Amino acid sequence: MKRTLLILLLYLPVGAQDAAMSLNDAVRLALDKNKSIEASNAAKKGADARIAEARSGRLPKVNYSESWARSDNPVFVFSSLLTQNQFGAQNFQIGPLNNPDFLNNFQSQLTADQVLYDAGQTKHAIRSAELTKDITNEEGRRTQMEVIASVVLAYYDSLLSADQLKATGQSMLSAQADLERAQAIRSAGMSTDVDTLSIRVHLASVREQQIRREADVDVARAALNDAIGLPLDAPHTLTTPLVPMVVPLDYPEGSLVNQQSNAIAQRPEVRQAKLATNLADTQAASARSSLLPQVTLHGAFEADRQRFVTQGGDNWLVSIGLRWNLFNGFSDKARIEESEFAQQRSSAESARTDSAIRLQVHRAYADLHAATQRIEVAQASVAEAEESLRIIQNRYEAGISNVTDLLRTETTVLDARTRHLAAVRDQRIASAMLELAAGTLTPDSAVLNERTR
Repeated sequence: MKRTLLILLLYLPVGAQDAAMSLNDAVRLALDKNKSIEASNAAKKGADARIAEARSGRLPKVNYSESWARSDNPVFVFSSLLTQNQFGAQNFQIGPLNNPDFLNNFQSQLTADQVLYDAGQTKHAIRSAELTKDITNEEGRRTQMEVIASVVLAYYDSLLSADQLKATGQSMLSAQADLERAQAIRSAGMSTDVDTLSIRVHLASVREQQIRREADVDVARAALNDAIGLPLDAPHTLTTPLVPMVVPLDYPEGSLVNQQSNAIAQRPEVRQAKLATNLADTQAASARSSLLPQVTLHGAFEADRQRFVTQGGDNWLVSIGLRWNLFNGFSDKARIEESEFAQQRSSAESARTDSAIRLQVHRAYADLHAATQRIEVAQASVAEAEESLRIIQNRYEAGISNVTDLLRTETTVLDARTRHLAAVRDQRIASAMLELAAGTLTPDSAVLNERTR
C-alpha cells in the first residue's frame, strides 16, 4: 500500500518526470484509480442500503401530521366540537345544529403501524436483498479480475510496442551499415549504383516501420494509462521486462481437467448464476405469500383545537386489522408464473455458464502452452537469422553474395525478432488469462511477479 501511495504522489505534479512502474505497481494503482472499481464499490454500498431498507419492514412505521380546516358544514362543526372537548348544551339547539357558524380545527396526529404477520413477505424481501448483495460482491470480484487482466494486457502491449521499436531501430542501424558497406564496394568499383539504391529503398521501408512503431508506442502507453485510470498522457517507465516466464508443462498445477474444476468452483459467474437461482426461488416464494392474509396493528393519538395552542381536546385509538387479498385481477397468478419462469431461466443459464467457463479455461490453457512452444522456436529462429545475416554480410562484402540476399536476410532478422517478442507477450498474457478463466486472478497472483528464466 505504501508503494502504491508513493506512485500516486509521483503522478500528482504537472510535468513530473517518468515514474518507475512495475506490472504489480500498475495493477495495485489501477485498483485505486480505475473507475470500474469505483463503480463496483458504490454498487456494494447500494446493496447494503437495500438490505437495511428490507429489514425496516420489521419495524413500526411512525408518522406525524398537522392540518388546519375551517368550515360551517354541520357535520364538520359537530364532530370537531366533540373532538375539541368544546361541545355544550347550547350546541343541541336546532338553529346552531342546522346552520352553525364557521369553525376552525387544528389537528395534530401521531400514528404508528406495526405488521404482526405478513406471510413471510418481509423475510423474503430481506433474503432477496442479501442475495442481491452477494451477487453484487461477486460482480465486484469479477470487475477486479477484469481490471487486472486489462492492465496486464495493456502493460505487455506497451512493452511489446517499445521492444518492437527497439528491434526496428536495430534493423535501421544494420541497414545503415549495409549502405555504408555498399557505398565502399561501389567506390572500389566492385558494384554499381543499383546495390546502394536497393539498400536505400530497404532503409526507407524500415524507417516507415519505425514511424509506425513510434505511433504504436504512444497509443499503447495511453491505453495503459486508461486501463489504470490515469490521465492518458501520464508519464511512466515500465520496469517489468518482456522476457519468457518459467512455465512447467502442467502450469500452474494439475491437469486441464483440474483447472476446469477449479474454475467451476472459483469463477464469479458460476457463483452469480447459483445466487440468481436462489434469488428466483425467493422471489417465487414471495409471490406465493401474497395470497395469504396480513395482520397489522394500528395506533393513533390525535389532538384537535380551535386555536393552534388552546381550546382543544385529545383522543387515542388502537386497532388490529386483517387484510386478505382474495382477488386482484389475476396479477398475483401472473407474478407467480413469472417467478417460476425466472427459476427455469436461471437454471438454464447456470448450465450454460459452466460450459462456457470450461471452454475459456481450455482456450487459455492451450494459448499458454502454444505461446511457450512458440518462444522456443522463435529464439532459435532469431539466433539462426542473426548468424545468417552475419555470414551474408561478410559474403556480400567479399562480392560472393548479391544485395538481394542481403536485404532478404535483413528482413528475416527483423521478422524473427518481432515474432519472438510477440510470443513472449502472448505467453505472459495467456498466463494471466488462464488465472482469469480459473477465477483466481488477484493482485497477489504469481503471474504478476517477475518470474523469468
